[in-house]
Amino acid sequence: MFRKRLIPAGKIVVILVWAALFAALLQRDYFVKRLDLKENAVLAKAGQESFAGVYFKDERIGYVKNDLRRGDDGYVHLTQDAVLNLFVLQKNYPVELRAQARLSGDFLLQDFTFAMSSPFYTMTASGRVTGKRVDFTLVNGKEKITDSVTLNSPPYLSLNQRGYLLRQGLQTGDKVKVAYFDPLTLSGKDTVIEYRGLVKTLIKGRIYLLHHFEEDFSGIRISSWLDDNGRVIKEESPAGFVFLSEPEFQARDITRKGQDILQSVAVPFQGDLSRLAERAEISYRLVLPEAAGFDLDGGRQQWRNGILTIRREKMPAGDAIICQGRGDELAATPYIQSDHAKIKALAGKITGQIASPLGRVRAIARWVYANLEKRPVIGIPDAVATLERGMGDCNEHAVLFAALARSAGIPARIVAGVTFHAGAFYYHAWNEVCVGNEWLSLDTTKDQLPADLSHIRFVIGETKEQVKIGALLGNLKILPAR
Repeated sequence: MFRKRLIPAGKIVVILVWAALFAALLQRDYFVKRLDLKENAVLAKAGQESFAGVYFKDERIGYVKNDLRRGDDGYVHLTQDAVLNLFVLQKNYPVELRAQARLSGDFLLQDFTFAMSSPFYTMTASGRVTGKRVDFTLVNGKEKITDSVTLNSPPYLSLNQRGYLLRQGLQTGDKVKVAYFDPLTLSGKDTVIEYRGLVKTLIKGRIYLLHHFEEDFSGIRISSWLDDNGRVIKEESPAGFVFLSEPEFQARDITRKGQDILQSVAVPFQGDLSRLAERAEISYRLVLPEAAGFDLDGGRQQWRNGILTIRREKMPAGDAIICQGRGDELAATPYIQSDHAKIKALAGKITGQIASPLGRVRAIARWVYANLEKRPVIGIPDAVATLERGMGDCNEHAVLFAALARSAGIPARIVAGVTFHAGAFYYHAWNEVCVGNEWLSLDTTKDQLPADLSHIRFVIGETKEQVKIGALLGNLKILPAR
């Protein structure tokens, strides 16, 4: 019997946590630097091990081990391991990650493998570089996902030795643009690194004089502090995560019960939302980070001068047709595998002879709600693996619904933002479908069609878009509109 216990917060923040840890594990992903690298000083140090403690809200919850060695084959070999203990919904979720990469003598990335395991989830990935193109294979459960990304120039692997930044002759306020490849989202984007100067930094009661850099990663500000040799001493990622260079015996001393990650980043709300089902609309005052670039305006949401008004959608007529010209929301993607045989067969079984698009939406939403056990799964969700696993939280629900709906001919997309639970707004993901020339919201973790008025949408899209939510962590305030 599947449990229908409501998960008050969704996977979206867990994905962001995972992305931040992955970025630290691979030391700022696969960078394609528009810089004068000259990494010989780093190469001379090959063969050394280094450790970093991973902290959340001042408690050490994991560590990263880095090992860089020059091989007899003429390549530089990098091995990085991470062990994490994530406390989610009052339960411990141990996570292990391993990355291996082979680099040329000039530190150009040649190939890599990556593996992640957590309760109920395993994933492996491998990739090879040909010129500017990176070809990937991801294995998630029994499914294999392949993709490739072409970058602006051959990719480098950025290490925890970043002496190349100090050799650029940067002055305080100078910026450099970096194009990178992100294996998590199978995409490449530009990021900007700004040199903030040589600053006094307090770390564990001691003052260090360190070089401060800030990186803008999809609107998320990540800070790094380097010593004069270019070694990363401290790094701060969103949501209270900090990475500190430490001796091995300290880094491995991990707490077994820290603060709950989801509760720690929830947004408190001092208002009355007890009778949402009776209201046709509601307004909130939002305080957001500058230049947020979120999808606040459109559909049932209206954004004006800091006030967000959400109007409950009217249900389309029974004979309403699906929206035309929505090819992107009907297409299969590496994670929304609407063309997979298992997805197509299930979509056909669920919808049967239901002719009405709205009827098909109702049937699929009801099936996903009733047949997925509501349990956190720390990993990257995809529809087929979710179907095979039979469990998940909001992102698993959303990705499976999107795949089934698209397979049944219904334009569907994933959206992410926050929803209200027990006095606070938690980060969450749900769906929208396009029927009768309007987007209609629904939440298959709560069995809501349409979704209630506490669902505030910030982004539209899959993981690479959802990462933008990280810019809100610690920076979002939601107030009643007066």
